[in-house]
Amino acid sequence: MDLAFLHPLYEHQGPWASVYVDLSRHTEDTPHERELTAAAVARQLAEQGADDATCRAVREAVDELRHATDPHGRALFACAGQVVLDPPLARPPYGGTTADWAPLPHVTPLLDLAGEDPVCVVAYIDRKGADFELRSALGSSDAGGVTGRQWPVHRTSSVDWSERHFQLRVENTWEHNAAEIADALAVCQEETGADLLILVGDDRERRSVHERLPSRLQERIAEASRGAGSRLLDDEVEGLREDHVRARAREDLDRFLAARSPDEEGRAGAAEGVPALVEAAREHRIDELLVIPDAPDTHREVWIGEDADQVAVRRTELKTLGEQNSWSARADDALLRSAVMTGAPAISVTPVLPPETARKAPVGGLGALLRWK
Repeated sequence: MDLAFLHPLYEHQGPWASVYVDLSRHTEDTPHERELTAAAVARQLAEQGADDATCRAVREAVDELRHATDPHGRALFACAGQVVLDPPLARPPYGGTTADWAPLPHVTPLLDLAGEDPVCVVAYIDRKGADFELRSALGSSDAGGVTGRQWPVHRTSSVDWSERHFQLRVENTWEHNAAEIADALAVCQEETGADLLILVGDDRERRSVHERLPSRLQERIAEASRGAGSRLLDDEVEGLREDHVRARAREDLDRFLAARSPDEEGRAGAAEGVPALVEAAREHRIDELLVIPDAPDTHREVWIGEDADQVAVRRTELKTLGEQNSWSARADDALLRSAVMTGAPAISVTPVLPPETARKAPVGGLGALLRWK
């Protein structure tokens, strides 16, 4: 998951209220029930030590969700009397609505609940060209297309010499159009930054375009068989996007497992366990963070300073580093702050862990692929 959208959270000093609101029963809730939920959340935060202004801001934000159309839920992150970020959730929070007050925002649940929403281009391909559709969190929109040669495009059943010559011209037309579609689709991907390309059409037409796309895009391609003029349903597009996200997570986990072994210089390309990850975070060497939410090490106490690279296993270490102010924080929240501020992505590997791999997953539930300067 690209964590750039979390940047606003680390532009403010905490402490933070982190609230995950379950809206999956929203249509059944009465306004009075929503008010009760808002009051209960504010009360929980106050009991944990939250200031009155932040409790009031969160209560008002939860109460306003009575008008929301989110089918699953919303996360609210607030400090100093202001809700700073309120991303929608792709699935209901586990265990219902929760509220936490801590030095750092508790963002780990977002790795499972927000879900990745890869931008994708759906290419509807036929023998004469293709139409492109852009799909993102903001919905769908026209992304252009390409019109190839319009004649000849259909074979005949005759086998005399003149017809065989005509069929060769048909083949040439198909090949020319497939090349034009592939070129246009590659440009569209580069301009939109799409993570996934979905090719829709007859088997041969899709294959001809697939083979002509650049090698850098081959791992971003999914296909769906359809006749000319047929469109994918929204659920079908979402299914292909989810398959793509799971496949990418499996690849990242496989890379992590392979990178555990040291190279010829004795350097491992992966780290696991809180002490090793804290050291990597201080040195800005986390290239991608792997998390199993609610695993033992995610709850482990670490110590943080005001900056993202001021993190230590023991409080005395921060003082040695010259940091005068320090606070206790969860290991997962501290490491995710470091990942956000150094531009590293993070994934939850829980949905892609087969039983045989679960026993070899990052020790304690936290691991990282490393970058070396």
